[in-house]
Amino acid sequence: MGSQIFLVVLLAAFLHAGWNSVVKIGADRMSSILLLALVQAAIALPLLPFVVQPKPTAWSWLLIAAVLHSAYKVFLLQAYEHADLSQAYPLTRGTAPLLVMLISVTVLGASFSWTVLLAVGMISPGILAMTLRGSAKGWIGGSALSYALGTAGFTASYTLVDGIGARVAATSAGFVLWMVIGDALIMLAYVGCKRGRGTLPALLSAWKSGIAAGAMSLAAYWIVVWAFTQAPIAMVAALRESSIVFATLIAVFVLREPVSLWRWTSTALIVCGVVLMRL
Repeated sequence: MGSQIFLVVLLAAFLHAGWNSVVKIGADRMSSILLLALVQAAIALPLLPFVVQPKPTAWSWLLIAAVLHSAYKVFLLQAYEHADLSQAYPLTRGTAPLLVMLISVTVLGASFSWTVLLAVGMISPGILAMTLRGSAKGWIGGSALSYALGTAGFTASYTLVDGIGARVAATSAGFVLWMVIGDALIMLAYVGCKRGRGTLPALLSAWKSGIAAGAMSLAAYWIVVWAFTQAPIAMVAALRESSIVFATLIAVFVLREPVSLWRWTSTALIVCGVVLMRL
């Protein structure tokens, strides 16, 4: 991986942690996440005529990606309803590669080297520590853990679909723009069903956070999908997980969340394990 790709993926990791913190602190998180998706689509629409369009074979990948990204947002909202940023974020990001490995072993019959097994030996205790002592009350509640793990599952899924889909499309820009438009339509339908006529009025109170989160999210996503076409997906995904560190730092210095030594240690274990597994 070249230094240019390395630096821009680090930037994407920071932006990803940034938009998650904006959504977390918002008084109306559902409106913030919907605005995020709508802002992405509003930026994408005028850019469509100026990018290479995806190949016809990529449209199925685009549809799957849009569904997975929307499901990820829905579960993320619930995870933040039940846990702190420095608690939920490491679980959602760090568990994803572990889930991929477990599915590969049990379903695909894959085998792994001692390096990957060592990575699992770091991630698993990190996740266990986060669930046992991740909050002031000790054990993370069943709902918080369930939604965090569900979010991780969708993260693992859309990472694979995005990487393959962008290559099938032969255009990272075209894939990104059409995907965020599809994601916005799905999220609008979801929130509309949940809130009905109150959907649009509720957006007015969250427009600042929604615009900020949408711009950061689109930039982070575009960078990563482009990097998927320039370097091995596993390496890009590994570097992207440095967002766990950024999220923890934001939680401490911006959100003023109380982060104990236990939580710092578990976060460090997850980060090291993720990087080791991916590389």
